[in-house]
Amino acid sequence: MAKTSQIASAKKKPKYSSRLIRRCFKCGRRRGFMRAFGLCRICFRELANKGEIPGVTKSSW
Repeated sequence: MAKTSQIASAKKKPKYSSRLIRRCFKCGRRRGFMRAFGLCRICFRELANKGEIPGVTKSSW
């Protein structure tokens, strides 16, 4: 879980566009971020397993 100060600084508009930091909106994690969903891989997996993300199903073969 990211500190609240880190989350707050990531929400501010950066001076340069290359400095933009994308964070998970649920937990604030920076690594393993999926742009399409706005979630980190851990939160994505939790929500997908619960069936809370529309259009995402668990595959098995």
